Amino acid sequence: MTPDPAALITAARTAAVHAHAPYSRFAVGAALLLDDGTMVTGANFENASYGLSLCAETVATATASASGRLAHIVAVGIVGGRIDSADSVPILPCGRCRQVLNEAAQIGGRDLAVYCSGLAGGAVETYRLSDLLPHAFGPANLGIGGN
Repeated sequence: MTPDPAALITAARTAAVHAHAPYSRFAVGAALLLDDGTMVTGANFENASYGLSLCAETVATATASASGRLAHIVAVGIVGGRIDSADSVPILPCGRCRQVLNEAAQIGGRDLAVYCSGLAGGAVETYRLSDLLPHAFGPANLGIGGN
C-alpha cells in the first residue's frame, strides 16, 4: 500500500474538527493508513485533569488496536494548531505519541511514514518514524514483533 500524503492529511484535518480542546484551544487530528487502504482517525481529547488528556495519534492507534489492526499501520498523517487561527506551521507528534506509534511500527515490522501539516493548511513535511524516534525502545527489545 503506497501512502497518499494528501489523503492522510485531509482525513487528519477532518478528524481535528472533532477535537475536544476547551483548555488549550489546540486541535490535533491524526489519520492512520492500514495496509489494506483503510484509514483510522482520531482527535485529541483534553480533560480538566490534564494528565488524563489523550493525543490524536494515541486515540487513532488505540482504535486500530481495538479492531485487531495494530500491526497493519503503514503511515500516519497529523495536523494541528490553535483553533480559529490561520497558523499553518506543521506540527510533529509529541514524544509519547512517537513511542505509541513505535509500538505499532515494530509489531508490524515497518518504519512508518509520518506526514505533518498545520491545522489551517500549508506545507506537508515528511518523515520516517525512525528519524523522529532514533534508538527507540519497543517490542523488539523484548523479543516481540517484526523488527
